[in-house]
Amino acid sequence: MDARLLPIAGPNPPERADAVRNRGLILEAARRILNDRGVDGLTMDLLAAEAGVGKGTIFRRFGSRSGLLLTLLNEFETDFQRRFMSGPAPLGPGALPIERLVAFGRERLALLEVQGDLLRAAEERPDLRYASAPRAAGAMHIHILLNQAGYDGDTAVLAFTLLSSLDATVVLYENRSANMSMQRLADGWEDVVRRVTAPRAS
Repeated sequence: MDARLLPIAGPNPPERADAVRNRGLILEAARRILNDRGVDGLTMDLLAAEAGVGKGTIFRRFGSRSGLLLTLLNEFETDFQRRFMSGPAPLGPGALPIERLVAFGRERLALLEVQGDLLRAAEERPDLRYASAPRAAGAMHIHILLNQAGYDGDTAVLAFTLLSSLDATVVLYENRSANMSMQRLADGWEDVVRRVTAPRAS
């Protein structure tokens, strides 16, 4: 698998120094608001006041609130991709494929527990959710690990099925409305992975 990261969008053109500074101020303020008030509390008025910039500056840089959320999401997704592509085992290289696949699901669920609302808010449009580069990277990663583990069924379908069980909207609903703990979901992920990759009886 290509170890290069797959960003949500292509590289941005070079920016002026003041634009870079403003971008940093905005993102730093946005992270503080997310930590203190959650996604629903991240309004453009509050963000402008916290960052010390005008709302017009935010909209010129990010286009919309969704654009800002996608930028924040890209940071989290890029870090997660880096860890499963080249980080320490068992999530990264160096462990057996099944152990890496188990770790992938557990780490993803842990990420949803912390950043799930951001993921859900940033992915409201189906085209952004299902056609994003990070999702494609995750699907490819699962597909490769299944092949390495010797799975002899329809790998593409199983990769899709496994990845679907990590969807932010579904996971957060089960966790918050159906009272299904993240630990239980993570244990269930591991159970499914080990069952479907176990050698079949001849």
